[in-house]
Formats: sequence, C-alpha cells, structure tokens
Amino acid sequence: MDPAFSLRSFYALLAVLASLYVGPARALPTQSFQVSASIVAGCQIQGGGGVWGTLDFGSHSALDSRSVGTGLVQNAGLLIACTPGTTLSISLDGGRYYTTTRNLGQANGNDSVAYRLYTSAGYSPASEIPVNQSITVNFSNAANITLPIYGLLQLDGTHRAGTYTDLLSVTLSW
Repeated sequence: MDPAFSLRSFYALLAVLASLYVGPARALPTQSFQVSASIVAGCQIQGGGGVWGTLDFGSHSALDSRSVGTGLVQNAGLLIACTPGTTLSISLDGGRYYTTTRNLGQANGNDSVAYRLYTSAGYSPASEIPVNQSITVNFSNAANITLPIYGLLQLDGTHRAGTYTDLLSVTLSW
C-alpha cells in the first residue's frame, strides 16, 4: 500500500470527522410572546325589516269609556342579542301625533286618542316610558332580548269611528 495514499486518506477522514464535531451542547436563548384578545360589550340587531313589532289595542265601540291595555308583539324575524353583562337602553319618541302626550290619530287629522307606554304590564306610574328619555331594558336571556313595551289606551266614549294609528321611532343604545 502506498504510504502517501494512506496519509491522504487519513487526513481526509480526519477532515470529515472534524466537520461533524459540534462542540459541547449549549442552551439556545428562549423568549415568550403575549397572546390576547379583547371582547368588547355590544349588541346585535337582526331582522325586523324596519318595523320591530306591533302594539295593537284592538277594535272597540266609539261609545266605550275605559282603559285598554296591550303589549308589544315583536316581529318574529327580529332578534336582539347583547354581550352578557351589557347595559341595554331604549328611547322612544312621541310619535306622529304627540302633543303633551302620545296619541293615536286618524289619517285625516280630525281626532286622536291618548295612550301611554310602560315597561311593565302592571302599568305603574314608575314604569311609564317618557318621551325621548333613555331607560334601561332588563333581560334574562342575552341571546334573545324582548323589548318590554306595554301600552294603555284611554277611551272616553267621544271619539269618531275610524282607524287610529301612530308610528314611534325606537332608539337602542348600549
């Protein structure tokens, strides 16, 4: 065997082995990073098509002289949902025929019938909904909120026969 060949082979093997040496194990630097999300309070209103419901006092004789109560029937397609713990408020304007109170009016403008709105079917003075003032809506199911609106119509037996209507603007805030 050629001694020069052996020596060349030895040096080549030594070079390969030296390139494989990584030295003593060292710890690599480590750092951390923050992961977070913020969920803000809010509400979502879906459906309703611009009309959120109906407050229908029904049909009565022009000679009736009594109070008639009813509750808001929300449109089936209306869904109001809020983040749990969110404070939801509602404000209602005076309607089309407001004077010193809310009124149902005839389209020709000849007659009107006063009504009041409440947050309770008990119609207590403390639960009356004032015009253009924000009131808190209490709810137990944040995923499906029903607006607590009740109306009390005062018939006095002096109104003309006909259809009486009003249209209220509702503002929700949170």
